[in-house]
Amino acid sequence: MGTPSVSAIGLRVRERRRALGITQAAMAREVGISASYLNLIESNKRAVGGALLSRLARRLDLDVDLLTGAVERRLSDDLRELPADPLFRDIALDPQSAAELVARFPDWARAVLRVYRAYLDGNESVAMLSDRLNRDPLLQESVHRMLTHITSIRSTAEILDEVPDLESAQRRRFETTLRSESTALSEAAQHLVSYFEQGDLDHRAMAASEEVDEFIIAHRNWFPALEDAADELRSTLDALERPTLDAAVLEYLASSHGIRVTSGEDTAAGIFRNQCRLDDDRLTFLPNAPATTRRFQMLRVAAERGYDDLLRQCCDDPRLTSPAARYRARRALASYVAGAVLLPYQRFLEDAETNRYDIEILRQRYDAGYEQVCHRLVSLRDPKAEGIPFAFLRADPSGHISKRFPLFGFPLPRYGHACPLWNAFTAFQTPFRVVRQMSEFESGRRFLMISRTVTKRAGAFHEQPVLFAVMIACDSLHADRTVYAEGIDLTARDAAVRVGSTCRLCARTHCQQRQEAAIAAVGG
Repeated sequence: MGTPSVSAIGLRVRERRRALGITQAAMAREVGISASYLNLIESNKRAVGGALLSRLARRLDLDVDLLTGAVERRLSDDLRELPADPLFRDIALDPQSAAELVARFPDWARAVLRVYRAYLDGNESVAMLSDRLNRDPLLQESVHRMLTHITSIRSTAEILDEVPDLESAQRRRFETTLRSESTALSEAAQHLVSYFEQGDLDHRAMAASEEVDEFIIAHRNWFPALEDAADELRSTLDALERPTLDAAVLEYLASSHGIRVTSGEDTAAGIFRNQCRLDDDRLTFLPNAPATTRRFQMLRVAAERGYDDLLRQCCDDPRLTSPAARYRARRALASYVAGAVLLPYQRFLEDAETNRYDIEILRQRYDAGYEQVCHRLVSLRDPKAEGIPFAFLRADPSGHISKRFPLFGFPLPRYGHACPLWNAFTAFQTPFRVVRQMSEFESGRRFLMISRTVTKRAGAFHEQPVLFAVMIACDSLHADRTVYAEGIDLTARDAAVRVGSTCRLCARTHCQQRQEAAIAAVGG
């Protein structure tokens, strides 16, 4: 995560210690340092990190991110992105003043972000409805039927109102027409309402996604209780003594949860997420789902059914303010357990270090997917045995970022497209090959980016494969611990590609890749 600000930590340690009524001598003794060294820390004369930082945080009953100011930095980074939205084009917002707003009025800063996310959520809903109104043939047919029934009802009503001397038989015919057209109109309207309600089930609220991201980032993607659950589940599967892990999971799902696993030919029968569909007692995969996906999704379902109470307890968090957010968080944490079962923490960390974080070797050794290995590398955050801190990004060819996990000093945009010079996007030019890039941001910090394309579903003959680029990135200080730094002069000025976060916030005015003008105040 980089070395946090000395002054920020020293001030927070001193203020929190005094608030708890702990003397310097007692505090120093309990965290295993001398009183004079603690005095130097609180006087902003010594840096602190690693195990000592964790001990200080535990004794002060504070999250490490709160002690280091990482929470405020994330909030500030999110606020800095807001001026990139054309909505604020005519307002002279200085992105650099975001940190001042967070420092002075953190609750106001959170309120601004919450309102902005609600605005984005509303825009997404409007765009979805507009697209359906303009393009959906079934919807257009329903609207046409309704207009036809309304026209018929209006014409019949006008005749009944304006022609008082109709014969009884004629009047009865018109009244019958009026009733039948009214009934048909009512049915068409109900069908339309049901259609929109069903569509709403598929609408993923942006606000919920943002909350889940913030929840995972706040925990540094490290959940000790879920690591313990994964160890327990792995022991349960090993005790079944099946020849393969797949066979053990199949037996576990059937015997413990009454779930049978099948392959389905009819993809129109329902919604398939992650190439599978879970009903009450059946898990159905697409016929062309690869073995790594089947294994991972079976383990995810095993975690959801076997550790539901634990997952719900972990999601009892004030950051998750809606049922949609908690549902998405439970699925994310169940996937965390699945990854931890496939890639046990200590063994995987040792293999990663031994093989210098070569993802291809790790993928083959554990028979796992490329993205699954990258996810696990990002979660190696146990303070007692930590791997290289990595950022994570997944994007499609349009530049849409569908997954993100930031790193201090490595800005991942929330609300727009990232810099086109990142090799997460140039990776699409060489599909399924790992590409590396040393990148330098305007701050002068350098990061090693490692990217590769992956397919989420192997396309049948008449289908296009679903293609993504997966990128992990680490600070250049850790780059030499990876195989991907071989042959790169990490100190050479010309070894790094000069990049930004997103065009609207980048001051590199002469960049040939620029897609939008920079905000005037950026870099001020």
